[in-house]
Amino acid sequence: MQLLDGKKTSNDIKNEIAAEVQAIKDAGGKVPHLAAVLVGNNGASLTYVGSKVKSCQEIGFDSTLVALPETITEEELLAKIAELNEDDNLDGYIVQLPLPKHINEEKILLAIDPDKDVDGFHPTNFGRMALEMETFIPATPFGIMQLLERYKVETAGKHTVVIGRSHIVGRPMSILMSRKGNPGDSTVTLTHSRTKNLADFTKNADIIITALGVPEFLKADMVKEGVTIIDVGITRVDDASNPKGYVIKGDVDFDGVSKKAAFITPVPGGVGPMTIAMLLKNTLLARKMRSARNQ
Repeated sequence: MQLLDGKKTSNDIKNEIAAEVQAIKDAGGKVPHLAAVLVGNNGASLTYVGSKVKSCQEIGFDSTLVALPETITEEELLAKIAELNEDDNLDGYIVQLPLPKHINEEKILLAIDPDKDVDGFHPTNFGRMALEMETFIPATPFGIMQLLERYKVETAGKHTVVIGRSHIVGRPMSILMSRKGNPGDSTVTLTHSRTKNLADFTKNADIIITALGVPEFLKADMVKEGVTIIDVGITRVDDASNPKGYVIKGDVDFDGVSKKAAFITPVPGGVGPMTIAMLLKNTLLARKMRSARNQ
């Protein structure tokens, strides 16, 4: 069994990006600039955005945190989005989700300039990904593809089962794993909450990508020997014996499943760290694309 170490791989990718940024600086070019829009003070969002800003500093990006009050109206937020779209100094930005209940998330995401949508959520970018054109791939799926590629996990001709059909992970993964190339060329089954006899699918899978959000859902008796496991789940589970009062669990019963797996991602330290690294990679791509258009 080999661990797919997201922490190490994300650091490798950040070092590669930092070297590219230094080369841009040395050539007198403009370094990439990423902005994060944070509405309100959701604790998890604050932590996540804070780590994005810190990562930007580490690799030499410019970064801006656009902190807005919880009470902002939808119209005011749309006006801010329009402002960011027009800002030539900005290569890419993300709007941290979830947004307050009174704001229509879909309307906000549609208002983002696809050329600055480094989260890869805009329908234009999703469509380009489905058509196998150059675009911004959503950061978590992008990170999973990088892990598979860098650890040389064979995907061609393999049966991949994706558990969960969210627009952020499950749906894009089903598209990416079936596309031509490496990683890809896989035969994909997309399963979800309405799938009957899920274990019938997982027992025959060569690769399982689970993004369900149910702690330790996938058990050893649901997988075959030599399977590759990508665990996207991340859930806080109360644990009085832990100093923090909780532990982080994935969708996979790691102790049991790891005994049968050829490759497996740990939780934490697997897919999670890759997400921020790929957001940075998308921002670097946005800078390159903008630079090419301005020539």
